[in-house]
Amino acid sequence: MKVISTNLGKPTKIVWNGKETMTGIYKYPVDQPLFLCTEDVQGDAVVDRKYHGGTYKACYLFAADHYAHWKEKYPLLDWNWGMFGENLTIEGLDESQLRIGNTYKIGTSLVQITQPREPCYKLGIRFGDQNILKQFIDHGFPGTYIRVLKPGKVNVGDTMELVEESKAPLTVHQFYNLLFAKIKDKDVLELALNNEAIPPKKREKLKKWA
Repeated sequence: MKVISTNLGKPTKIVWNGKETMTGIYKYPVDQPLFLCTEDVQGDAVVDRKYHGGTYKACYLFAADHYAHWKEKYPLLDWNWGMFGENLTIEGLDESQLRIGNTYKIGTSLVQITQPREPCYKLGIRFGDQNILKQFIDHGFPGTYIRVLKPGKVNVGDTMELVEESKAPLTVHQFYNLLFAKIKDKDVLELALNNEAIPPKKREKLKKWA
């Protein structure tokens, strides 16, 4: 897996349901390394810290490989890396193989896979179509958030080197499908409830399905 693009955003004003609000989803490629901190990416806009940033969402990764799928659906957009609000665009990132809890070295940082991205209306605003939310859920490849275990710099061309594979087999793809499934797979649910890389609050919410 290799870093194709490093992306940063500035607070951007948008209008939703007749009200003005701010978002940090408008991220664009930068010709500089990113410094991954424990709560966020240095110099990046994190507007709503209730849903973004923090220990378990310090940085967002999205697969370069999925761009072709979305370009076909939205050919009229002005495409560039960072379209999904990701800080790091990664070549070869496959959520169906990526275990939650895996730890990787990226540049000089050490990170851990924590949870998939769950889309909100702000993704719909960036794409000019709220239908992308259901499409994004149905597609099942949402990218992943990471926990930064050791802060450090990440450059374009850096690789994601596996340091330790999670003993639990739960993948980002499986967990994402579990979150949106009306009928929860009990085996997958059990894996999620016992995976300590997943935020405690999220595991607590899932207990009602057990």
